[in-house]
Amino acid sequence: MFAKKVFTGKEVLNNQLLTSENGVITHITSSDSFFEIKTVDNLAPGFFDSHINGGEQFHFTQKADEETIDDIYQSSFRTGAAYVLPTLITSPQENILKGIAAIKSYQEKHPDSGVLGMHLEGPFLNPIKRGAHLTEYVRKPSNADLEEIIRYGKGIIRLITIAPEMFTKDQIQMLLDSGITVSAGHSNATYEEAINAFSQGINLVTHLYNAMSAFGHRQPGLVGATFDSPSVYAPIIVDGVHCDYAAASVAYKIKKDKLFLISDALFLGEKVTEFKWEEFDAYLKDGRYTNSDGNLAGATISLSDAVRNAVKFVNIPLQEAIEMATIRPAKALGLSNKIGQIATGFPAVFTTFDDGLERFEVWKY
Repeated sequence: MFAKKVFTGKEVLNNQLLTSENGVITHITSSDSFFEIKTVDNLAPGFFDSHINGGEQFHFTQKADEETIDDIYQSSFRTGAAYVLPTLITSPQENILKGIAAIKSYQEKHPDSGVLGMHLEGPFLNPIKRGAHLTEYVRKPSNADLEEIIRYGKGIIRLITIAPEMFTKDQIQMLLDSGITVSAGHSNATYEEAINAFSQGINLVTHLYNAMSAFGHRQPGLVGATFDSPSVYAPIIVDGVHCDYAAASVAYKIKKDKLFLISDALFLGEKVTEFKWEEFDAYLKDGRYTNSDGNLAGATISLSDAVRNAVKFVNIPLQEAIEMATIRPAKALGLSNKIGQIATGFPAVFTTFDDGLERFEVWKY
């Protein structure tokens, strides 16, 4: 493959010839020749969406099975994301275990897919900041619940969102010791509580600004603690709905290379206009999903849309916007030795795009 520009995850290279063998990049060399059959304008590592709830048809929490997982993966693939963490939100323990089993089975049947595991968002959240999550299933953690999730989720759950103020220090340590990446979110933590959680080892928050204690000059909250902690990663939904583009710009200036992009899509493609699971409902209007209480219920954008918005509306340089969808989430989840870069030995899985950022495709070799 010949690419006019290659976004490696570290730099931008011009006029590069890439070769691969058995799905792995073997050589990257400069070339002025355009003799290759496949020529692209821009080549990036496969985009990685670490927070996505549904595909074009199905919602993972409502239907925690392999059909939904495949819908999420294939729908993301068609919109430019090569890797995903299907996200299961606050629900009964048996539904969580069902979701874990479905991911495990899907990965066994499709070992070359981009489904890298699961994001468990809840149920151990602060009810004050539950957002659209159902109050009925939001609960404080018990050691037994955590032990069961860790046991069944080993190697499957890549990311878990918790409200750290609802946990004991030992319970947080239990999760950290399991190898699962722990993120603070749906949390009403004070600045001090958040800093304590970060000092214990939590290095990530869930959808910056949304469903977390806001920044105030007397009470800096989780947002303030995140801004004040250079090592903490902050994924953000850049859709102009979940946060104003100006707020995204402020976050970019403060968090620098720790800011990255997620879709948090309830569904992709805006094909599902009404959704209901138990008391969780969502209605699509004017490009946003809201529930009957008026709360946001998930985004409508793809990860590629987020990249375009970051460049177009937040004035983030293209190279950084691409890194926010590739190497940065990979680093945040401890996966940068496997994905997120274009380099020899890495997967020959790419996201290509045109100069106008209108067309994104995933190419696998």
